[in-house]
Amino acid sequence: MSAVPSATGAPLLRVGSLRKAFGGVKAVDDVSFELVPGELLALIGPNGAGKSTCFNCINGQLRPDHGRVLLAGTDLVGRPPREIWRLGVGRTFQIAATWASMTVAENVQLALLSHAGLLGRWWGRASEMKRDEAIALLDAVGLAAMADQPCGALAYGDVKRVELAIALANGPRLLLMDEPTAGMAPRERNELVGLVKRLVRERGIGVLFTEHSMDVVFEYADRIIVLARGRLIAEGVPEAIRDDAQVREVYFGSTGVPGAAGARASAAAARAAGQA
Repeated sequence: MSAVPSATGAPLLRVGSLRKAFGGVKAVDDVSFELVPGELLALIGPNGAGKSTCFNCINGQLRPDHGRVLLAGTDLVGRPPREIWRLGVGRTFQIAATWASMTVAENVQLALLSHAGLLGRWWGRASEMKRDEAIALLDAVGLAAMADQPCGALAYGDVKRVELAIALANGPRLLLMDEPTAGMAPRERNELVGLVKRLVRERGIGVLFTEHSMDVVFEYADRIIVLARGRLIAEGVPEAIRDDAQVREVYFGSTGVPGAAGARASAAAARAAGQA
């Protein structure tokens, strides 16, 4: 594993020889990788590469056919998503999922109450329960001033911040982020992922994320793993992945242009090929 500044120590997540097939299609084929606390690890690949299947096997939504998923030594395979969440795995989704009619604070309070096993007490003055904790989480994502606004009245970028606060409500050790910047403008994308990176460093959380915006991946990921047809074809720091001939051929196309301009050109080539 490549050394990552500010992200050191024993692996938080170990994925070993993970396999999942649907009929004769090997969606995930013998995939292994590790992630340490404080690290942002990007999982990329063309559509159909196996990214979502890999995520769902880690999160308990799918049971792998073979392999292990260890969170700080605890095997997650066979456990339901809710139990995995209680063990310290948070998740955000490509399409933000919040309660539009509830206030911003109430959305976060609901997650806090669920984690504390207090959902059955959500009545009367229960709307005040866990409010201070909710405000603290909203402050961490820059939304404390909007705590009492209906979530449905927020701009989409702010809704994604609320979703991040909700994902932090169980005090996760590992955060899975599926297309965190989907549907966002370039400025919003950079602000959100910059915020995630700061929180990850401050709290020592490990983050595994998928992302189609190559600008975001190469700017913020500490390391990148690349899947193609279910197999891991490359793993390393962004500079190594950018220069990898197999990655350029299979995923990006062969632009060979370095830096952010190369990332944009590569993404454009992928879109033109119907891969992004």
